[in-house]
Amino acid sequence: MSGFNSFLKIFIPKNAVFFELFEKVAENLTVMGTQLKAVVAEPDFDKRAKLIAVIEDLEHQNDDLTHSLFTELGRNFITPFDREDIHYLATAMDDVVDYIYASVKKIHFHEVNPNDEGIRRLADVICEGANEVGQVIMQLRELNRPEKIMESIVRINSLENHADKIFDSCIKERFDTENDFKNLIRRREVYTVMEVATDKFEDVANVIETIIVKYA
Repeated sequence: MSGFNSFLKIFIPKNAVFFELFEKVAENLTVMGTQLKAVVAEPDFDKRAKLIAVIEDLEHQNDDLTHSLFTELGRNFITPFDREDIHYLATAMDDVVDYIYASVKKIHFHEVNPNDEGIRRLADVICEGANEVGQVIMQLRELNRPEKIMESIVRINSLENHADKIFDSCIKERFDTENDFKNLIRRREVYTVMEVATDKFEDVANVIETIIVKYA
């Protein structure tokens, strides 16, 4: 009987490893949201560069975590939820991280002074979205209690809609008031990448909502 039990252990899902990796990504994402706000609040170019370097390091860490998720997906027969949903969720979260990093890269590359209402408001939305996603991921182990997860999903969707409105109003204001065409293009690029980051938060929420429908 003990031999049979040992044989069965081969097929017991290593659920913990998936949850742990997703939670590490969520922790990094939350820190990146806070760091983004620090970047846009810092007027000094060189000091901003140091803050951006921290975000770059977190982005590289996330690449390693995403790779580990895909490795575990290929290694384990049984997973806590559908393999395709694990893949979609890992990819969606990686996209969020990439676009937060892309936002600060655009600010740095174009030497845009982020002391700009639109950039700061979008940074606030991204930071809040990162916190919401972090909370959702930390609750994935309790799919049988979906109420709190759904509350966060609703908030994430609301934040994405709010970011759309900020983007539209800031673009209109820039076109109405900006006389420097090059500066207009630079700032529009920053606005665009930051707005896409909020779209990616919604992608994460959509994947998690699909998982809840299947398993909760």
